[in-house]
Amino acid sequence: MDTETAYNQALDYLYSFVDYSLKHASELAKADFNLDRMFALMESLGNPQNRYPIIHVAGTKGKGSTSALCASALIAHPERSRRAGYTVGLYTSPHLEDYVERIQVNGVPISHGQLVELVEEIKPHVAKIEKLTTFEITTALAFMAFAKYGVNAAVFEVGLGGRLDATNIVTPKVSVITSLSYDHTAVLGDTLTLIAGEKAGIIKQGVPVVSSPQMDEALAVVERVAKLRNSELTLVGRDVKFELVKSSLDGQSLTIGDGRQTTVHGPSSMVKLQIPLLGSHQVENAATAYAALKASGIPITDEQIQKGFSQVQWRARFEVARREPPVIFDSAHNQDSFEKLSETLETYFPGEKVILIFGASEDKNIPGMFAALLPKIQKIIITRADHPRAFEVEQIQQLADQAGAESESVTPVKSALARALELSAKDGSIVLSAGSMFVTAEVMSAWKTSNR
Repeated sequence: MDTETAYNQALDYLYSFVDYSLKHASELAKADFNLDRMFALMESLGNPQNRYPIIHVAGTKGKGSTSALCASALIAHPERSRRAGYTVGLYTSPHLEDYVERIQVNGVPISHGQLVELVEEIKPHVAKIEKLTTFEITTALAFMAFAKYGVNAAVFEVGLGGRLDATNIVTPKVSVITSLSYDHTAVLGDTLTLIAGEKAGIIKQGVPVVSSPQMDEALAVVERVAKLRNSELTLVGRDVKFELVKSSLDGQSLTIGDGRQTTVHGPSSMVKLQIPLLGSHQVENAATAYAALKASGIPITDEQIQKGFSQVQWRARFEVARREPPVIFDSAHNQDSFEKLSETLETYFPGEKVILIFGASEDKNIPGMFAALLPKIQKIIITRADHPRAFEVEQIQQLADQAGAESESVTPVKSALARALELSAKDGSIVLSAGSMFVTAEVMSAWKTSNR
């Protein structure tokens, strides 16, 4: 059997289990989330997750970028340093174009052949445990892969929530909680207190925790859980000070220092960092990643962090695919991230109008997303990803009408991109894809093959 056939069969096997990422919100709310199955599976596999140090990252927004920054820094090999970079595993979800993107070693997804081998290896262990999910099995595959391919550091991004997420069987070197806001409220709760309680579930006894700046309601929960678990809390913005130095479409620079060691002029020593990721929220993510690396106890120099951060790659985060007229891919998919997206647009493209290619999952606050971006929207091209949770275009169109936004429905996604590019060609307005990772992934694929 050729590798691609075997790979597709491996994916068919994984998707034959319950995949809550493909379920509607009503089914998600009734899901049987617990860690017993995961502990049993890892025990059967010999607990490979215990063979390397782990940085564990939860949050509503910024957890993927923060994870990517941490991994990139650990990989880096500074020219003037005697210490080589680590072999680093990075586990994230969902993928954009190919399932193996979820499991990366030194910035490269494992191969299709490697996934096939791992799936064959795990099958007899999975057969012994009832009700395992696709995400649980994929998480176990990542733990196995990183042990098998000799990583000596790994970064794991939480899938959903934290307390009952399949990744939460680890005892990491540091637990990280990025910006918290409202998302997946049917599962995590409809207040920031409840959401923060689920995210803070990754904090382990005696393990340091790093938090991005939080709203007071969320911070109170994180501080309470950290104290309860005897975990030293580093709060970015308070204990670690950072400041934006410069921002352009070529990237951003910031300074960062320990706010607990200050002189009359501020932190006693400041490190300058550069990142290619755009938007003020990415400066915050960089500060959080820096603090996490320092708190982890994994030996790493500032020079490694500087080099790694400058080389980080993280797709579909205000990714400017073309500058004139602009084409931008973004992963914003809730009201808070749309507010940040609006700020970022105003920073880099002040006053310019947007043709928004938009689709969303049925459990999202679509009116809130539209409200955040409405002053910048020239027209919304409503479309639908090939995904079971995608909201119907007719229902989104009604919400666009209620918001007072001009819109039209175009499916499939490839045709929506073509229509947006056609409109942009007339007046130079920005083509922006946002609202759903799945729509943006399809837009990116279509962009590759478009005439542009």
